[in-house]
Amino acid sequence: MTLVGIGVLLIGVAFIILAIFIGHALNNLAGVLSGVDKTVQQLPKQLDNIFKETGNMISESNHTLADVNDKLHQLSPLFYIVGDVGNATRKFSSSLVDVTDSIKTKTDGGKEVSDRNKLGGLYGSFALGYYWLKKRREMKEAKGEFTDGNH
Repeated sequence: MTLVGIGVLLIGVAFIILAIFIGHALNNLAGVLSGVDKTVQQLPKQLDNIFKETGNMISESNHTLADVNDKLHQLSPLFYIVGDVGNATRKFSSSLVDVTDSIKTKTDGGKEVSDRNKLGGLYGSFALGYYWLKKRREMKEAKGEFTDGNH
């Protein structure tokens, strides 16, 4: 054998090894492509199931939303009543504040008299009551409500 023959033999062996390696790689690629083919074939069935479930979920969501809207519609009068009660309570409390301010204004004068005369205890309370009645009588006279013949 000559060197050319040995070279051709080595090239032939290299081609056989290369062919075996490429064949093995192509066989693995064929297995992967077979798995992809099975997945792609199942995809329409899976998508049909997904779309069916999505449609059911949207339908249930619509029913739930309609039910919630109906219940809110039924509760609306209750919310209006609670709002009206809140407004009435606010008006009542503001009138109580006005009455309290009025009483405070009326009793401030009595407090000044009590503080000025250093009246305390029971005597101070009587003096405050007398002063308050005196102020009340003066206010009634000013309004023309007091009809005592002496005044």
